[in-house]
Amino acid sequence: MSTFVALDFETADRGRDSACAIGLVRVEAGQIVNRFHCLIRPPRARFEFTYVHNIRWSDVADQLTFGELWPLIADVINGADFIAAHNASFDKGVLYACCQAYAIAPPPQTFVCTVKLARQTWNIRPTKLPNVCDFLGIELNHHDAMSDAEACARIVIASEQVALQTR
Repeated sequence: MSTFVALDFETADRGRDSACAIGLVRVEAGQIVNRFHCLIRPPRARFEFTYVHNIRWSDVADQLTFGELWPLIADVINGADFIAAHNASFDKGVLYACCQAYAIAPPPQTFVCTVKLARQTWNIRPTKLPNVCDFLGIELNHHDAMSDAEACARIVIASEQVALQTR
C-alpha cells in the first residue's frame, strides 16, 4: 500500500489562486496518520462561492495566506508517493496557481483523480463525490475541505484494497 496525501481546496472566486480552505489527509500503509485543515486568506476579498462552502471574507480576513501556510502544507505532502483529489485537475490547478502566486515550487508528486479511480474500480456513474461516497458508505459533509479530503483518502484506500484482493 502506498503513502499518499488526499487534498481538497475550496475557492473564493473563479481565480485558481483564490484558495480559502484546504483539507489534507495523509495515508500510510492504508491508515490515516495525519489530518490538516486550515482556512486561508485569499488574495482578494471577493467571495463568489460562499453559497457553495459557506466561507466568507470575514471568516478568513485574519487567517494566514497560502504562502504563510506553505511550510505546514509541505510537511504533510513531503515524502508522499502521490496526491489524490476528486476531479484532480481542479485541485491541482488551485495548488499550482497558489504556489505560483507565492513563488513556491509546486510539489513533484503526480496527481491521482478519484473520479477516474472510482470509474475504473467500481464502474460508478455519476461520479460526483457524494455519489461515490454513497456507493462506498463514506460519510461526507460535501464542500467542507476536510471532509472532502478524507472522503478522497477513503476512496483511494478502498480502491487499493480491491486491487490487493484481485491479485
